[in-house]
Amino acid sequence: QVQLVESGGGLVQAGGSLRLSCAASGRTFSMDRMGWFRQAPGKEREFVGHIIWSRGSTYYTDSVKGRFTISRDNAKNTVYLQMNSLKPEDTAVYYCAAAYTRSGTTRYDYWGQGTQVTVSS
Repeated sequence: QVQLVESGGGLVQAGGSLRLSCAASGRTFSMDRMGWFRQAPGKEREFVGHIIWSRGSTYYTDSVKGRFTISRDNAKNTVYLQMNSLKPEDTAVYYCAAAYTRSGTTRYDYWGQGTQVTVSS
């Protein structure tokens, strides 16, 4: 129903920057938000932040606040994760996801394949 294509992962030194992209296609109407998640080896999947698609308002977890920025291009149905001042602790597989609200509950129903971000010290 909805396809997400990610790009932009790679290797970067601590203190550097990287921008991830996630393009959505398919039945994207009524999409509530797009979120970014990450998962490091041996750890649970962690919520990074999200953007409300229609409004552009954003929300971030404390560990990335002030360093990461989520933005969107409505015309391209694309969301971006700009990562600055990267730390080795940011090393993880990063996933984008699309969420819809149903019966009062917002749930991430569609996920990208993930892209590896490695930050060296």
